[in-house]
Amino acid sequence: MSVFVLFALTVLPLIFTPGPDMLFILSQVMGKDAKAGMMATIGVCSGYLVHSVLVALGIAAIIVSFPVLFETIRWLGIAYLLYLAFGLLKSVLSKNTLVIERKSASNPIRKGFFTALLNPKGMLIYFAILPQFIDKSGNTVSQGLILSLSFIGMIFVVYCSLSLLFSRITRSAQIDERKQKWIDGGSGGLLALAASWLIIN
Repeated sequence: MSVFVLFALTVLPLIFTPGPDMLFILSQVMGKDAKAGMMATIGVCSGYLVHSVLVALGIAAIIVSFPVLFETIRWLGIAYLLYLAFGLLKSVLSKNTLVIERKSASNPIRKGFFTALLNPKGMLIYFAILPQFIDKSGNTVSQGLILSLSFIGMIFVVYCSLSLLFSRITRSAQIDERKQKWIDGGSGGLLALAASWLIIN
C-alpha cells in the first residue's frame, strides 16, 4: 500500500498540471456543458488505457527509440488539436447567425480518445514514472497494469470534478449568441494553446 500511496502523491501534481488533455476537456465544458467534459474525460481515459498496455508490454520503449516514428505521432497530435481549434475559431469569425443548443459536442469521447492517444508528452511521462514503482523481481506486466489503472482512475476523478466545477462557473449566467461566440473563441484558444504547448515542449 505504501507504494501506491507514494505513486499517487507523485502523479497527482502531474494530473493537476495544465496540459493538452485538461485544456481539451475544459474547452468542451466551456463550449457545451459538464456532461460533454465528462464524456471527453472518458475518451481521454480510454486513450491512456492504450498507453497503459504499451507501457506494460514495453512497446513504448520501442516507439521512443525511433525518433522518426515518435515525431510522426507528436505532429499528428499537434495537427489534431489545431484542427479542433480551427473549427471553433472559424465559427467565431463566421457572419452566420449562431444556433445555440444545449447539447453535448459531437463525439466528445472519440475526440478525447485521440487527444490522449496522440499526446506524446503524456506517453513519455507515463513511461518514465511508472517503472520507478515496479519491483523488477515480480511480475512487471501485472504491476504496470495495476499502476496504470490507478493512474487512469485518478485522472477520471480529477477531470470529472473539474468539469462540474468549471461548468458551474461558465453556466452561472444565461448565454446569448454574442457570449457563445466568446465561449467558442475561448475554447478554440485553449486548444490552440494546447497545441502550442506540445510544439515548444
